[in-house]
Amino acid sequence: MDKTLILIGGGELRKKETLKIDAYIAETAKKRAGDRRACGLFIPTASHDSMPYFNSFRKTYTSVFDIKADVALSVYGEMNFEKWQEKFAKADFIYVGGGDTLFMLDHWKKTGMLTLIQDAYERGVPVCGLSAGAICWFRTMYTDSPEAVRDGQDVPYALFPGLNWIKDTISPHYNLRALDFDEIISYNRQDAIGLEDNAAIELINGVTVRSLSGGGHAYRLHVCGEKLEKSIIRPELVL
Repeated sequence: MDKTLILIGGGELRKKETLKIDAYIAETAKKRAGDRRACGLFIPTASHDSMPYFNSFRKTYTSVFDIKADVALSVYGEMNFEKWQEKFAKADFIYVGGGDTLFMLDHWKKTGMLTLIQDAYERGVPVCGLSAGAICWFRTMYTDSPEAVRDGQDVPYALFPGLNWIKDTISPHYNLRALDFDEIISYNRQDAIGLEDNAAIELINGVTVRSLSGGGHAYRLHVCGEKLEKSIIRPELVL
């Protein structure tokens, strides 16, 4: 079974800024569901289980695309592991929202939710995400966290280890962070992906097969000597 990731660099779900990419995700989920009504499972851990965030997800995927919307809550103890299992078993795609990436990963590992996400991914359930939900799967991710402290000082944005499912380095919101990210990538002499708002990449079995543009672009960054080279990830599907 093919393992699929569809990862969005950023954009406001509430304002339907990523609607064209959401349509692509919805189409993917409906193909998986076949004759059934497709179901999307929203995971808002990074936003500390924000229910307004889930409502934005539901208003997009249910109202616009007629997909049943469900949510897996874990931060405040409303649901137990068995309840999560039921929800994951019904999901035709999983959508991981944005927020505090480091908190999310730590919480997933503590609660066991990461095991359920990985099992769904291995079973071929498309795993999608935005911002924190897009970068957490990578070996190295450029992010910030209110809980991140180094040498007694807060760390605004820095490279942190991710889950290492994808052995690459990535920054979301690349249209806003390009200067700083380019500098740190050049300094470390490592190739990377810069994923702009309203842009996405699709990976099948760990390989990037295309980029999706609803206005933004996904870039491959390659350090060649003293020069940083940028190219749009091709093929690019303009939505």
